[in-house]
Amino acid sequence: MSHPKPTVIGKISYTNSWPVFHNFHPSRLSFPAEMVSEVPAILNQGMASGNIQVGALSSFAYAAASERLLLLPDLSVSSDGPVKSILLFSRVPIAQIASGTIAVTNTSATSVNLLKILLQKAMGGKPEYISAVPDLDKMMAQADASLLIGDNAIRASWQDQGYIVTDLGELWKEWTGLGMTFAVWAVNREAAETRPKAIAEIAEAFVESKTLGQRNLEPIIREACTAIGGTAAFWDGYFRNLSYDFGERQQEGLSLYFRYAYELGLLPREVKMEIWSHNLLTRVKE
Repeated sequence: MSHPKPTVIGKISYTNSWPVFHNFHPSRLSFPAEMVSEVPAILNQGMASGNIQVGALSSFAYAAASERLLLLPDLSVSSDGPVKSILLFSRVPIAQIASGTIAVTNTSATSVNLLKILLQKAMGGKPEYISAVPDLDKMMAQADASLLIGDNAIRASWQDQGYIVTDLGELWKEWTGLGMTFAVWAVNREAAETRPKAIAEIAEAFVESKTLGQRNLEPIIREACTAIGGTAAFWDGYFRNLSYDFGERQQEGLSLYFRYAYELGLLPREVKMEIWSHNLLTRVKE
């Protein structure tokens, strides 16, 4: 099989996706492919524009471009309660600053909009949001609370600076009774139509990589300790706490998140999630 241009695969650079990517090697595919590793905001743009044909992206970015994308089956970054890397730092309990000034990370929209849903829908707040680079000290100098995500949140959580730390995955579970999906794997519809065999091979390779990664976390844990810091015990607990599946329970939680985002005007239209399959389009149950 040959294509005029390599298939470009997007990789989220955050550690939370490492178990899915660790055993995925584009060079082992039967066709030319290359992988780009970036923060979600960059990948989101590439997936929406079609410059990246397939890969991981934040859940909200998928929703914003869902008319051009199909979800890959059995792949996500989800939690059924605490996620340990989507954290709000505040000086007082969150209920007291629901209408305060909130500094939010500028690296991913999914968590920012989850916070908006929780503060505005669950707590009836009307906060002011300011976008900031992910530096907790600088953020807290100008806000009542600060949202950090990914490895920045993890590093900050290891430092006891006297802040109250609220895990948004835990807060969402307490309010809705459902888990939350933070990232999904998707394919550009045009690529799915023009390169069906390539997409099928990529989808199968990702699921196989996920299975292998979860079966043997040790090398992933060592890599996280070296790259980010922390203890092997922390990373073992962190990776085992996450779900990388995308079954009915994950889909139910994500559908509710999309519905609330639409009701708040964060999304311009309702999202109908469609899952790619071999020559078959599957619409997620509402």
